[in-house]
Amino acid sequence: MQTLRDELQPAGIVERVDARIRELEQLPPRQSGVIWREKSSSVINMNGVRFHYEGFEGQKTGAFLDQRENYAAAAQYAHGEALDAFCYQGGFALHLALNSAGKCSSVTGVDSSRPALEMAEKNAALNVTLNATLNANLNGRELEWIEANAFDLLRDYSAANRRYDTIVLDPPAFAKSKRDLDKALGGYKELNLRAMKMLRPGGILVTCSCSFHVSPADFLKVVAGAAQDAHKSLRVIESRGASKDHPILLNVPETSYLQCLILSVSN
Repeated sequence: MQTLRDELQPAGIVERVDARIRELEQLPPRQSGVIWREKSSSVINMNGVRFHYEGFEGQKTGAFLDQRENYAAAAQYAHGEALDAFCYQGGFALHLALNSAGKCSSVTGVDSSRPALEMAEKNAALNVTLNATLNANLNGRELEWIEANAFDLLRDYSAANRRYDTIVLDPPAFAKSKRDLDKALGGYKELNLRAMKMLRPGGILVTCSCSFHVSPADFLKVVAGAAQDAHKSLRVIESRGASKDHPILLNVPETSYLQCLILSVSN
């Protein structure tokens, strides 16, 4: 039986193969595997919050390390009742619950993936087990996970006049190619419009796009358009990108793909 001490041991180097990408790049088939040591799972620490890591499971590499610095930034401004849409394994939600210096009274994470939410629950329990201070931070605060389509939930909550003080939107890439651009812009506008309507005056909106084909100018235009339709005023607190360990290479424009706006929303 694996113990917590075993989980804390570092994993080896994992080569995770995406068969579709190899086919697009006209590379021969190859199996995923551990290429150094034997361990493919571990526990990682991001900004003092711990997460289970499994190299062969989950989206991308099993963790969204490109959002690491944005997780911490969001926690600085979050307050009150918080909603994290597309929460995956709890990246933003757990930072808001544990690293907001007690400013968040409740945090709700929403995702359509049951396995992702089960891992989010395990991550929350992991932090309580390892750190009494984090346990104290959770004491008296509500941390809830909801399995739902975020578009549907935001539509229903908006219609029901549900209100929050902080909302995080971190959806998957909507535009995987240029032909998806118009549809993607429509999706981003709908999400941001509904979120803005649900925010109380002085609320914080953390809204992200990881679609390379959606330029920073396009994203800002969409968010501004959503604010106009929602009859809200926006103030940009921070305009951020990927963490520093995901550098932007000027001769490789695809490396500039992640956008994270932290906004103050008022009527």
